[in-house]
Amino acid sequence: MTTRTDSSSDVGVRPMVEADWPDVERIWAAGIATGDATFESSTSTWDVFAAGRPAAHRHVAVGGGTVLGWVACSPTSSGAVYAGVVEHSVYVAPDAQGRGVGGLLLDALVASTEAAGIWTVQSSIFLENEASLRLHLRHGFRVVGHRERVGRAAAGPAAGRWRDTLLVERRSDVVGS
Repeated sequence: MTTRTDSSSDVGVRPMVEADWPDVERIWAAGIATGDATFESSTSTWDVFAAGRPAAHRHVAVGGGTVLGWVACSPTSSGAVYAGVVEHSVYVAPDAQGRGVGGLLLDALVASTEAAGIWTVQSSIFLENEASLRLHLRHGFRVVGHRERVGRAAAGPAAGRWRDTLLVERRSDVVGS
């Protein structure tokens, strides 16, 4: 487990396992409720979640015996030329935000994806989700596009409204160099 001391406790990152699902789902649902984290309107089941996200790239941050956040990715395409490109999600529990948890999770994801030969990690971020954008920029991501009216929000305060997103990516300095 990777650890770092922050202002409130020791926080470690470890692989996500099925037993973490109730906490992962709770944190995901809290993000959905904000309306600024995802187009999704509800969480899925563990089986659906795990089937689309390789186990080697699913991580949780734990502090004080509690899951504080999670990160996972999925392939962007089944095409062989895109084998080194993934899209990720990172969620931090509301009471753990601002404590460095998101950064620890992104660092763990970058380490696991680079070890697997993945050269690009990307995500779409709602324009209004300034905290997520700042987090990603601090961890080596860059904005590569602004997608206008890419989809309608399904949940939260913006339900039914067309939303813009920023496409961010992080290119590996070690894979494909």
